[in-house]
Amino acid sequence: MSALRATRQILQTIAGHGWRSHSSKPAQSAHVGKPGAGFSFELTDEQKEFQATARKFALEEIIPVAAQYDRTGEYPLPLIKRAWELGLINSHIPESCGGLGLGSFEACLITEELAYGCTGVQTAIEANSLGQMPVIIAGNEQQQKKYLGRMTEEPMMCAYCVTEPGAGSDVAGIKTKAEKKGDEYIINGQKMWITNGGKANWYFLLARTNPDPNVPASKAFTGFIVEADSPGIQVGRKEINMGQRCSDTRGIVFEDVRVPKENVLIAEGAGFKIAMGAFDKTRPPVAAGAVGLAKRALDEATKYALERKTFGKPIVEHQAVSFLLAEMAMKVELARMAYQRAAWEVDVGRRNTYYASIAKAFAGDIANQVATDAVQIFGGNGFNTEYPVEKLMRDAKIYQIYEGTAQIQRMIIAREHVGKFKA
Repeated sequence: MSALRATRQILQTIAGHGWRSHSSKPAQSAHVGKPGAGFSFELTDEQKEFQATARKFALEEIIPVAAQYDRTGEYPLPLIKRAWELGLINSHIPESCGGLGLGSFEACLITEELAYGCTGVQTAIEANSLGQMPVIIAGNEQQQKKYLGRMTEEPMMCAYCVTEPGAGSDVAGIKTKAEKKGDEYIINGQKMWITNGGKANWYFLLARTNPDPNVPASKAFTGFIVEADSPGIQVGRKEINMGQRCSDTRGIVFEDVRVPKENVLIAEGAGFKIAMGAFDKTRPPVAAGAVGLAKRALDEATKYALERKTFGKPIVEHQAVSFLLAEMAMKVELARMAYQRAAWEVDVGRRNTYYASIAKAFAGDIANQVATDAVQIFGGNGFNTEYPVEKLMRDAKIYQIYEGTAQIQRMIIAREHVGKFKA
């Protein structure tokens, strides 16, 4: 709790007054209001403070160094430490574990602003949310206090170990196995494309505990909390990716790794549902990150269009450019509303699978479209590393891939949509 008190003192300096603790469902009171009041698009004062703090941090501390981190691929530890001090990381950890206990809506507001600065930095931060979420939704009191509590005491990362070299979208195809021996499980297998893989203090890991291939996925897999320094864990080299280069992405090998039975989440066989349930909670922030990138691309393109002149006038006065900016603005605004609806559904306690996939798919697509259009508006300059939009275009692509590809989201949306008519 000492870390939380320190965070609030810093926030008081920045925002002008302290932030009171939120319940686990702050967006419900913020957006539902009085019975019959209907929708409200106005943020609460506290939400505005979170947003303003994240925006200030992005503008003043992330953007000035983002290009350098992109060039070197260095992990942005100083920025992560600073974000932790400001309370911009781990915001959803329950108060019972020393966290602020914020809702999904607030987390998304913060994420959009951080992504505006650099999505590589934002992804490193957001990977913590994905790694923690199975423990938040399925961990018992002891597991939560042990593994979530330590993350409020000092800057610390965790990771979500599910994807494998031969199993990405097909989660049910993972090969990593966990065999129970006495009071322990022995884990063997390989994970791939693990964000924060080389920086994590602990992992959420999904492994097969039932060797029968005919057993359904909903009963075949178990979720474990694994200490990253456990004997038998081999962390691979940092992967050099197209974009978001300062994010730490690695393969991890588990060879006879011993995990105590106390680190099983819920029970043996419950892992698949836990892993999928985490996505419903984390896809809205991923969509918010995509919106932050798209908004940055729109802003950069607009500023450039106001300054750049052709045929004797600023290019923004050419209808071809102004219409392109209008299309970009439409996409940003609609994608923002999509992630906010998905986050709101979480915070009022409803199943949000349908809205989460719509938000993730649409925001990922428009991030790529808007970034590409920004490069087009910049012309030849947009293709050059001296200007910011080429990085945005490279960074955007992963939003159509990680945490469920654009195609997987459409499968989920179709299933949910058609299911309403079959019910």
